[in-house]
Parts: sequence; C-alpha cells; structure tokens
Amino acid sequence: CIDVCICVLFLFYVFFYAPWCGYCKKLEPIWHEVGAELKSSGSPVRVGKMDATAYSGIASEYGVRGYPTIKLLKGDLAYNYKGQRTKDDIIEFANRVAGPAVRSLPSRQMFDHVLKRHDVLFVYVGGESPLKEKYIDVASELIVYTYFFSASEDVLPESVTLPELPAVVVFKDGSFFTYDQYEDGSLSSWVNRERFQGYLQIDGFTLYELGETGAADRHGNTSLLRQELTSRYLRVATEYRGHFNRDFQFGHMDGNDYINSLIMSEVQVPSVIVLNTSNEQYFLPQEPVNTLEQLVGFINSVLDGSAQAHGGDGIFQRMKRVAYDARSTVMSVFRSSPLLGCFLFGLPLGVISLMCYGMCTAESDDGADDMERRKWINAGREEEECKEETWNTWRPGTRDGL
Repeated sequence: CIDVCICVLFLFYVFFYAPWCGYCKKLEPIWHEVGAELKSSGSPVRVGKMDATAYSGIASEYGVRGYPTIKLLKGDLAYNYKGQRTKDDIIEFANRVAGPAVRSLPSRQMFDHVLKRHDVLFVYVGGESPLKEKYIDVASELIVYTYFFSASEDVLPESVTLPELPAVVVFKDGSFFTYDQYEDGSLSSWVNRERFQGYLQIDGFTLYELGETGAADRHGNTSLLRQELTSRYLRVATEYRGHFNRDFQFGHMDGNDYINSLIMSEVQVPSVIVLNTSNEQYFLPQEPVNTLEQLVGFINSVLDGSAQAHGGDGIFQRMKRVAYDARSTVMSVFRSSPLLGCFLFGLPLGVISLMCYGMCTAESDDGADDMERRKWINAGREEEECKEETWNTWRPGTRDGL
C-alpha cells in the first residue's frame, strides 16, 4: 500500500467591496474583465468578490480597512494589491505573485528577452548560499512590486563582470549595479530603493509608492524650460548616483496641480522641489537653479540640513490639512455642479439657521412672558398695598372715620 500525499496550492484573487462604495462600483466592470481574461488564459488564479460589510469577520481577518481592497491569497499568505486600478495592472500583479518568488533564467536568450520586458531587473547570480536564502525571503516580501530572477554567471552578457560570487545585481538605466552588504545595508532596503529607475515620470500613484523609500526629489516642468531642467536632472541622477542614490529619487511631474495640493501652496513651473515623504516636509531653493552646480548645491543643502524645511506632520499642519481638504472638497463640488453644491451645503446651513433663529425667538418670547408675569405680580402687589393703605386710613373707630 502506497500513500500518496498531494499538496494543492490555492490561489484566490478577492475583491472586497461595500455596496455603498462609489469606487467599488467603478471598479466592478474592470474586475469582471480581469476574471474573464485570467480564466481564458488558463491561469490557476480564481477570481471572486466579497461584500465586506456582510462578511465583516472574514474581512477583518484579512486586514481589510477600506474599500475597495484587492488581495491575492496564496496558501497562508495574503498579498495586498496597491497598484493602479486598470485591467492590465491588476492582471500583471496576479501573474507575478501567483508564480514562484524567484524565477530561473536558464539561457542567454531568455535573459535578453526578460531584460527587454523590464525596466528594472533583479538577478541573483551564483549557487546555494546564505545570500540566496536572504534573496528568496526578500523576493517573497517584495514580489508585490517587482520580479526576481536567478541565473548562472555564463547566462549574463560578456560585458557584465562581477567582482565575486554569489551576487545580487540590478539591471536598469542601461547599466547594472551590484549589492554590497557593507555599504548598502540590508538587502531588503537596497531592493526597495533600487526598484525604481534613476529618473521617473511621476504621478500621484508613483509618489505614493516612493513614500516607502524615504526622501524624493521632484520638479515641475513646462515647454523648453522643462527640457533644460530635465536634462540637468538626468545628469545629476547619473553622474552623482553614488552620492545621492541612497537618499534621493529623481523625476519630473507634469504641471503643478498635484504638488500644490500636496504642499497646500502654489509653486510655479518649472520649479525644483524636494519632498521628504517620511515626514511630509518639503524644500524649495532660495535662488533660481540655472546651472548644474546650483542644482547639486541645493540638493547638498537638503542633505546636510542647511536648507529651510517647510510643512511637516505636526499638529498645526494636520489641522491645516483638514481645513485645506474641506475647502478643496467644497470648491470642487461647486465647480463641477453648482446646483448640487447649493443643495448639499445650502440646505444644511438653512436648517441650522432656522434652528438658531427658533432658539433665539423662543428665548425672546420667554423673556417677554417673564416681564409680563413680573408686571402682573408687581401690579397685584401695588393694588394690595393700596387697599391696605385705604383701610388703615378709613378704619372705623378712628377720628377720621367718624
């Protein structure tokens, strides 16, 4: 008799929603497309959705705190999707996380193919070692952000020479960089920093992702000035990589609307701004940045602490943020639909005004009644005193009364 043990790894892609959530309703048709495409492609991932308000116990068990929430359940692990809510991004996440944490590159051809598909590529080179165990652990943790591969040294291009093996290498920006545990710290921190290109086109979502890596360097842009400033930034990002790479991520953002809302102030374009996403501080140059040397000097002043910091996450700034968000919401509603704005904000204000008027009127009426009551009492007292005085004056038996 032979006992056969079969281990089945269940993969579930779950969309946690609330019936009243507008974002959930917007995501629902996209989610149906995700399920249909994964099924037609033969993916082992099973797609479903769950009303988190009806099954609050299960939602709480998986750490659902807001809506919509997308999680890929892989065995005993739950991977939270934090990407953009597009069909392609959601499917790409499922395919990446559902596979092995570290994928093998068996040939040079396969390496070249993967390198063309990925802007940033992490590769472990070498045999079994403690470094490989750390690499697998980091891959299991950070696979939600990027792919991880392993290969032998002969798979790499001839132009790639490594000082020693085993090694962890990242290929990006047309070059490659090797992890050094003595200079770069923990492998997890190094991967988290290096998973971005040296210079990025930044939007709100990218900025949110960069929030997990520390300080960030951004600039607004427009027309010809944008090209000059972008060229300058690219030079700093590449030529000064060894000096700034651990603390700064360089990139540019079109327009200034998002930055204005982030710092609750107005910045001109093009402009240079350094955002510290760990404490919500930001830095602006005191003088125009027209040369490479001035740009490097400004970034160095942020690094050594001599640049003036603005913003922050103190109590005053939080109160300012609440007021700013409330004002922005009201203005946005009135700009998009004036009638709706009047109904949403005018009606409650009208009701409150009527209540206040009623309370004030009631107090006035009560005061008038009290005054009337006092007058009536005083009048009664005067009448009694008058009667008593008259009786004393005309009391029988007195001389005047005879």
